[in-house]
Amino acid sequence: MKYFAGIGSRETPNGVKPMIEEVCSMLHKNNFTLRSGGAPGADLMFESLFKGEKEIYLPWKGFNQNISDLFLDIFEPKIVLEARELAKKHHPNWTGLSGSAKDLMTRNSFQVLGQDLSTPVDFIVCWTQGGLIKGGTGQAMRIAKNLGIPIFNLYDKECLHKLRIFLSSI
Repeated sequence: MKYFAGIGSRETPNGVKPMIEEVCSMLHKNNFTLRSGGAPGADLMFESLFKGEKEIYLPWKGFNQNISDLFLDIFEPKIVLEARELAKKHHPNWTGLSGSAKDLMTRNSFQVLGQDLSTPVDFIVCWTQGGLIKGGTGQAMRIAKNLGIPIFNLYDKECLHKLRIFLSSI
């Protein structure tokens, strides 16, 4: 199986939608499975535009009215604890987060590493303001960066070109 995380800021502008559509089409044709998180903005754009297999990880059942059955309460407590420890390790201000924010960050561990936390995505495609590592998307980006997982940020105008080159090399 081949996986990619399609994620991004809640503030992703609608003008990015055509690029996300192009990415989704290209990756569907290459038999990738989408991992995302059900948040407004880029997450929902990826989820609605991707026609292939999807794994949508939620912090809790019904998050953002999403019907995915992949939410923290269904996983073994041991694996959720492992995901939470990973999230804690990569967050710059873990102790300053509320319980629900910690659940959101924990969910990001699964987006990058899958249900077993042992099946990493091949790469991340995202959109963040200024191309920066910030917010919930930044959490997934920090985990990926630590693991050497490539990140393609659609804020970069060369992103699609770089992604095509990358895909031709794998």
